[in-house]
Amino acid sequence: MPRIAFMGAGSTIFAKSVLGDCILTPEIRDLEISLHDIDPVRLEDSRRMLENIAANVGRKVKIEAHLNRLDALRGAKYVVNAIQVGGYDPCTITDFEIPKKYGLRQTIADTLGIGGIFRALRTIPVLEDFAEDMLKVCPDALFINYSNPMAMLTGYLQEYTGINSVGLCHSVQVCIPQLFEALGMKELVPETKWDIAGINHQAWLLEVRDGKGNDLYPEIKRRAKAFLDGESDIGSKEDKVRYELMLRFGYYITESSEHNAEYTPWFIKSKYPELIDRYNIPLDEYPRRCIKQIDDWAKMREEVVNNEKITHEKSREFASFIVNAMENDVPYRVHGNVRNNGLITNLPYNATVEVPCLVDRAGIHPCYVGDLPEQCAAINRTNINVQRMTIQAARSRKKEDLYMAAMLDPHTAAELSMDEIKSMCDEMLEAHRDWMPEYH
Repeated sequence: MPRIAFMGAGSTIFAKSVLGDCILTPEIRDLEISLHDIDPVRLEDSRRMLENIAANVGRKVKIEAHLNRLDALRGAKYVVNAIQVGGYDPCTITDFEIPKKYGLRQTIADTLGIGGIFRALRTIPVLEDFAEDMLKVCPDALFINYSNPMAMLTGYLQEYTGINSVGLCHSVQVCIPQLFEALGMKELVPETKWDIAGINHQAWLLEVRDGKGNDLYPEIKRRAKAFLDGESDIGSKEDKVRYELMLRFGYYITESSEHNAEYTPWFIKSKYPELIDRYNIPLDEYPRRCIKQIDDWAKMREEVVNNEKITHEKSREFASFIVNAMENDVPYRVHGNVRNNGLITNLPYNATVEVPCLVDRAGIHPCYVGDLPEQCAAINRTNINVQRMTIQAARSRKKEDLYMAAMLDPHTAAELSMDEIKSMCDEMLEAHRDWMPEYH
């Protein structure tokens, strides 16, 4: 009897995707869902929504809602995490506005950079509490992390807690469909064979071939170059950073351009403001999304929560496939975030990598990749440096470790001096003092 505990169930739309997928998978028999959130209104919204979905597909699913975390976790076989500590106001606003005072501009700020570092430092203590509770009431459960910063949070869990965990993201699943759609190659998607590996939000499309085994990279690069050079209108203006990185370094990156613009030192530069327009970089994108999501939810709530006829279409998220594979021993391949342990041989052993994983009744089995192309591994290492130092800072709670994590960040270091970075971190610590442990 699989019992799924969903932490952060107030994320109603995401709960609909992940848990709705499980409800729409009849092979997952005797399903139980346990919801937890600190917001009682949003928690009840999600419960009502999921009960309506289950009723409309004719499934009897036991659905509980708990404000008490231990009660929600008790007896769980799978724990899905989708929390955001501090929310839009005040924490996301702080993550953007204080760096902006120092001349440091960001786009998403949830995975790397100053925003990613501080999001990790305020989230990890909560995950430590989750892990402690799981060891009490569901010690054998699989913890499925969807929260960002993925590599930092999953890396900390896998290094410092005794729970079984994997990190999931959907950037791998959408990589080929979105790339081919933009470049006018959509008809090739069903037959395309590909390999992807690297780190979360910076995994590389290592190989891409059509059904006859022909290498599609030359045509992809030709079309991307023609678009960047203004010789063709077939391409995506939202993807210019990734096209440029592919043409310069040889391989396409799974995650979006707005993300990768702030993971590297080349695109958001106060000295060259024209790059923002040239590469269509959406500065302050995440706060805009948050505001829109808040406004949209006020309009959507009636349709999603109170709609007794609500339906759901299965999403691309991996969670339901993992549960089905483990419950019914139906092997399935996903891309998961796991401790490297030699899977990618030219990345650090203790890094968190995103690699193919086979899933069956025995659990998740990461697959050996070997060496990445050296230039790809080199770019990954610049991000891993920040991830590893942030994990160390979260463990030590020392300001010096935090400063070093920020100084190692490629975008931050390209814009600010060491003294500016230290001052900015101190100001961020003060602003986040109600959301983070004290650093010394």
